[in-house]
Order: sequence, then structure tokens, then C-alpha cells
Amino acid sequence: MNDTLTRLRYRYWPDHWLGEILAKRWTETAIPVLLLVIVVLISGRVIGNFYSPTALADTLRQAGEIGFIVLGLALVMIVGGIDLSVGSMFALTNFCALMLMHVLKWPMALAVAGTLLCGALLGAINGVLVGYLRLRAFLTTLITLIIFRSAYEILSLQYSTEIAGNLPDSAAWDFLGSGTFLGVPTAAWVYAVVAIAGHVMLTRLRLGWHIMAIGGSRRSAYNGGIAVRRTVALCYVVCGVLTAIAGCFFASRLATAGADIGLGMEVLVLTAAVLGGISLGGGRGSVTKAMVGTLIVLLITNGLTSLSAPGGVNRMVLAAILVVAAVIDVRWLKNRQRIISKVYVSPTYLGLAASPSCDPAGSASVWALNNKLRDVTLIGLGRIEAPEDVILDRHDNLYAGSRHGDVIRFFAPDYERMEVFAHIGGQPLGMAFDRDDNLHVCIGGMGLYRITPDQKVERVTDETNRSFRSINDDSRLRLADDLDIADDGRIFFSEATTRYEIHEWPVDGLEARGNGRIVCYDPRDGSTRTVLRDLKFPNGIAIASDRQSILFAETWGCCIKRWWFDGPKTGQVETVIANLPGYPDNINLASDGNYWLALVGMRCPAYDLAMRMPGFRKRMAKRVPVDEWLFPNINTGCVLKFNEAGEVLESLWDLGGENHPMITSIREHKGILYLGGIYNNRIGAYKIPGADPNWCGLDTYWGKGAA
Repeated sequence: MNDTLTRLRYRYWPDHWLGEILAKRWTETAIPVLLLVIVVLISGRVIGNFYSPTALADTLRQAGEIGFIVLGLALVMIVGGIDLSVGSMFALTNFCALMLMHVLKWPMALAVAGTLLCGALLGAINGVLVGYLRLRAFLTTLITLIIFRSAYEILSLQYSTEIAGNLPDSAAWDFLGSGTFLGVPTAAWVYAVVAIAGHVMLTRLRLGWHIMAIGGSRRSAYNGGIAVRRTVALCYVVCGVLTAIAGCFFASRLATAGADIGLGMEVLVLTAAVLGGISLGGGRGSVTKAMVGTLIVLLITNGLTSLSAPGGVNRMVLAAILVVAAVIDVRWLKNRQRIISKVYVSPTYLGLAASPSCDPAGSASVWALNNKLRDVTLIGLGRIEAPEDVILDRHDNLYAGSRHGDVIRFFAPDYERMEVFAHIGGQPLGMAFDRDDNLHVCIGGMGLYRITPDQKVERVTDETNRSFRSINDDSRLRLADDLDIADDGRIFFSEATTRYEIHEWPVDGLEARGNGRIVCYDPRDGSTRTVLRDLKFPNGIAIASDRQSILFAETWGCCIKRWWFDGPKTGQVETVIANLPGYPDNINLASDGNYWLALVGMRCPAYDLAMRMPGFRKRMAKRVPVDEWLFPNINTGCVLKFNEAGEVLESLWDLGGENHPMITSIREHKGILYLGGIYNNRIGAYKIPGADPNWCGLDTYWGKGAA
């Protein structure tokens, strides 16, 4: 009964999502929102007629104007910079708008365009200095603050009288600053449109991902091929444009170029950004956080003003809030990973059926223990590390990955001579040749790559479509694992987990959730899309004999399944083998039409029991170091042969794991079964009794001499 309740609880109460929300959103978003609610309630008690339509409209109008500047500063902070000159830029763009409308009598459309251009130029000055010349953002923008403020004071002193005495006769200009639509100020409507566009850009577009990546690690972003300097400079330009938008609304509403315009605004908007949750360290932030911070700071300052607090008190309160928020932000950055690790790891219930019994040696069962893999021929012993997958070409040369980021080629016929066929940089996992002899390789943490026959490395794809029900951006390929190629060139490959990196696979095993997926890359249109989700560490991929479906392994589910991508059963999934005694890895075709399967480790009763106790595993993750966790047995290698009906036909063992303690891949070629293992320093070659000595997997797929 208790076992059933536990299963139902973890099925219908997925604290996988709850953990994500608490760890990644609570401190960063929920607390500012809660603070905003408290400030609103207090403001309603302190400020008279706070909830009246007129007061609310006036608050929205001010929030819209200040909000543009906060959005611009937030963008600069996310990319890893800072802009202290926003107050001076606001004053200059306000003056520019007044000068164009009041003195030069430009049409409103041209005046607004000219003001935005002015803001872009001011932002470009900071962008060139910080982005391209790589000057310190804090010191640089502090200097431009002084320069811009001095320019404003000189110009306003010269033209303030002329501006005040030449009010424009433009209904559109008046509507821009003081008009409303459906009771909501114009500034608020425009701000809403810009905020939505900014949210889409940061969360759904490539530019937004590049901005986040640069803020997170500028060096890594540069090494990843992102145009760091240009992107940083562009963020400063956008900040200038957004500040100019605020300047247009302010100029239209108040029509003044007073000496105090923009004074201290950098403290106000910086406080709003940090209080809302925009990180001072870069790489974290959102439009929502900027909006929340803007409202909090605006309501606080309005409340102090309604209480007749002197201007100095306002600035002191804002400075104090900024200091507290900055301290919290810095401490959160320092301890973020430790906090998240306690909440983010979220095991679930996984009730596997009893493991099939492996019969004693000498019995007639297909599960009979044996040592057929004990005395295999060893290739590259001590000269290669972590050959997770192996494959052979038409000329019998052997290829395998290395943990150093290389694809190694061993030359036939004796495989003594070897070379680095290609250096990619990440851990090569699954491999497959296409009909043009291009070697496609899944690279952990990098995606799908292709190596041409002349040894040129090309990126095929490193991202897929994002799932809209995912809290985190799951478009990046974290752990592309194994692949196979359909007749029309489509490449189907597994991504073992969307939550963890390659070195964190034990954590995914601890959770035992459906974090994995199968992805399809279509070379006909260059698209990459997820075709199957919610899989428990999907691993091996093999095109089935009907050429319309794939067989794939779910490692933590200890099963083999089949999914149709074409034909009358398109989209259907069926289980081929429901219960294995170990954890399946790569699948490859055998010469007799059946399939070889590598078991990366064997099940044990203690680990199976732990899978039915998510609370126990969660406590283990919190209290015990990773190297002392309860792990599956990965010291006994095993290879199975099975057919599409799900019948296991043969098993090959290396009891004790002397030669192959962790078998992750198998590949049959001309009567020899080649074995790889991600924790091994060798490749095994087992002569298959009775196998066809002329059978080549590539010939079977593409035909001899295929173009």
C-alpha cells in the first residue's frame, strides 16, 4: 500500500518542477514579487487615493518612463557591464527632444526619430569604449556621465529660455506625454510592447542567448564563436535608445530642461535593477525582474515624497536599499550552486520489475554466465582513453573517441598504427557513417558534428526546438549520445538528459526521471526538432529492419523500445524488451539481421530497492559525497544479441571485468565484434563463431560503392 502511494505521489506531484521553481526562481523572482506586494499594500495605506484611477494612471505613466531606462540598464548588466551614465543620457535626450520640437519645429515623427538616434549615438560611445576597446565599464561610464552631464548643462543654460517660450502646437506630441488609451497612459502601452519584445528576445532568440552566455562567461562565449565585442557594444546602443524613449515621453509630458533633470537617476535605476533580481555579475536577469524592480523603487520614492521626506532622505533610502540588494546578490552568486544542489536534485519513484535471473555457467540458458569476452584481442591498450563508441569504414579502418576530444583512427589490418583523425574538443560518443563516408559524431555538451573524408570538422547542429512547458531553456543539446541515419539522410540521435551535463550523469541516474529525448536533424531543410520526450536516459539508437522505425534503449528504464518515424505506425511507441538484467547502452545491427546490445552495468537488488525510495535518494544526495553514492554495478561487462520480437538470443560476459569492465558499445564487422567502453583504455576484438566474415555494416546500409 505504501509503495503504491509513493508511486502515485511522485507521478502526480512532480517535485522535479517544484525543485526547479524553488531553486531557480524563488530567490530570484518570487521574493521581489512578494516585496512588491508588501510595498503596494503599504503605499495604499500611506498615500491618499492611491487606488484611484487618476493616481494609478499617473503611477503607470512614471513607471513607463523610468522603466525604459531600467530595461536598458538591465540589458547592459545581463551582458556583464554597467552604465552609470544613464541619468546624463536621459537629460541629453530630453533636451534633444525639446530642442527639435520647440526650437527647430520638426514634425513629431522626425523629432522622435532624431532623439532615438541621439540616444543610440550616446550609447554607441559607451559601447565602443567598453565593447571594442575593452575599457572598464564602471570607470568608463563614470567618465561619460560627467561628460554628458557637462554637455547638458552647457546646452540647457544656452537654450532653456528659448525652449520654454516656444511650445509646439502638436496634438500628437501632447498625446505622447499625457494621453491615455482605454484609461492607460500612452507610455505604459509603449512600454508593454517593448517589454514583450525584450522578453521574446532574451528567452527565444539567438541574440538573447548570446547576451546571457557573454554575461555568464565572456571567455567561454568567445571560445564558442560568439561575437562578444559587437554584442556588448550593441547592448550599450540599445540602452541608449531605450533611455531616449524615456526622454521623449518625459519631454512631451513636462516640457522642461531644468538643471536637475536626470540627477541621481543612475542610483534609482540601478537600485531598481538589482532589487528586481538583475545580477551584478552578469548572465542572469529578465524583463519581468526589471519591471518588478521598477515598480518597487517608484512606489517607495513616491511614498517618501507623499510623506514630505527631503530629497536627501530619498537618496539615502535608495542607497541603503542598493547596498542591501547588492550584498544579497553577491552572497547568492557565491553560494548559488550549493543552495540549488539541495533543492534542484529531485528523485522520483521508479519501480522496476524483478531482474531476470542470470543462470550459472554451463547451463543451456541464453543468460548463462560465461567468460567469452575474457580473452579478446586488445587494440590500443594504454594508448586510447574512453572509447565510448567504435566504428569501421569501408577500408576496415577502426575509429573511436577519446576523452581528450579526439577521434582516433586505427589503420587496418593489424590496428597497430594510429593517428588523430580529427580534434573536436568534446567527448565523442555515438558515431555513424553516411552514404558519402562523412563520419557523424555525437559530442557530449556540444551537439552533433560531422567529419568529412578529408578530415574537416563541421558542426551539424547544437540546438533543437524549445519545449514551452519547460521552465529552463531546454533548446541547447547538453548530452547528445548515440545516433543512426535513415535512408533519406535524416539523423536520429538521443539526448540522454536535458537537465545535467555529461559529467553529471550519476545525478540524472539518481533522479530516474524522464529527462531525455530523441532528436531528429533533417539535412533537407537544416531543421532540428525533438520527436520524442520524457525518456529515462535514452541511449543507443539503431534504424530497424523496416527502415521506418528506430530501436532505442532507455538506460535507467532497463528496456528497449521502438518508435516509428514513417509508415502507417508513424509516431507510435512499443516496448521490445521490457525488463533487462542491466542498463542498456548502444545498439547496433548484427550480420544475421538481429541486433547487438551493450549493457553498461548490471542491476542489483539494493539499487533496485533504492529506486523505489525517492526520499532515501534525496537524503543521500544532500548528505553523502557523490563518490560515496549508491551506484549500479558497472564492473561487469555484458553483450546481448536480440531480435525485433524482443527475444534474447545470446549473451557474452566478462566476469570480473578484467578486459572490459564497462561495455558501452559494440560493432560487428567482417566476423569480429569490436567493443568500446567510456571508462576503458582499450578496444576489444571478439571473433564471433559462425559469423559472416565478409559482412560489413556500411555495405548493408548504403550498398557497396554507393555514391
